[in-house]
Amino acid sequence: MAVLDWLLDSDPALRWQVQRDLTDAPPEILAAERRRIADEGWGARLLALQGDDGNWDGGACFPAGWWAADHREDEAQPWTPTLPTLQLLVYFGIDPADDRVRRAVEQVREKSRWDYDDRPFFAGEVDCCINGRTVAIGVYFGQPVDGIVDRLLADQLDDGGWNCYAEETGSVRSSFPSTINVLEGLLAYERANGGPAEVREARRRGEEYLLERALLRRRSTGEIVEPSWLQFSFPLRWQYDALRALEYFSTVGGPPDPRLAEAIHLVRSKQQPDGTWLLEHTLPGKVFFDLEDGDGRPSRWNTLRATRVLAWHDQV
Repeated sequence: MAVLDWLLDSDPALRWQVQRDLTDAPPEILAAERRRIADEGWGARLLALQGDDGNWDGGACFPAGWWAADHREDEAQPWTPTLPTLQLLVYFGIDPADDRVRRAVEQVREKSRWDYDDRPFFAGEVDCCINGRTVAIGVYFGQPVDGIVDRLLADQLDDGGWNCYAEETGSVRSSFPSTINVLEGLLAYERANGGPAEVREARRRGEEYLLERALLRRRSTGEIVEPSWLQFSFPLRWQYDALRALEYFSTVGGPPDPRLAEAIHLVRSKQQPDGTWLLEHTLPGKVFFDLEDGDGRPSRWNTLRATRVLAWHDQV
């Protein structure tokens, strides 16, 4: 089966993006396929799992009672609460104007609270990784997140990035994962609000933090920071990898910065003889259901993501 046919033989959440980005499907076909996300498949399954408390799995970032339970030290974070579930619905491209989606988001806005300080979901909390993702989610679903953006601007470190442990440890060094989470949120906010200038400036400083390090390397030694960043994951959570960073820059658009060359070469090198890319690094932790066939197997999501990145890089 040709790669395009294989990609189209999938859930509506992925199929409509393939039609939009890799085919010449007319707008009415795209709109009809996108509407199916809330009716069937992954999107419908997730919407049906929302609780009466407005949350998924009883909590905003962690399931109900997670912090009170006795966990093993190496136990993985669950990916079933409200934040990662809404993040998935954004990745799916579910229509925010759909009545079922609007009702679900209204329930989150009215009822969901963070473990930190019992703050409302769309008011954010203290962790910049969480806040960056919440901004992206809030913008997508039309929720006010100005207060979170103000906090993110105040939390930017002198080196241009962000670090979710800065509040706890006083660190003055940014981290790649924190920075990419914030950048994604700020880009979404900037595009939805036509700026403002201070958001654009903060975002560009954050981009420079990553570009100075070729998306992967320590500035001080030139060494790869984390080998797992060379492996491509999906779904994305708070974690970082080279493909996620490249997706961000492709969303920004414009001519590719030459400092992306190493990461682009990495993406090209991972294409399989049959034209697909693999799922390489599934993050441990409880999920409602799987979206892929497992590590080491061809990945529809990573194939679509890598194809889009290379199409952007090669056409401008």
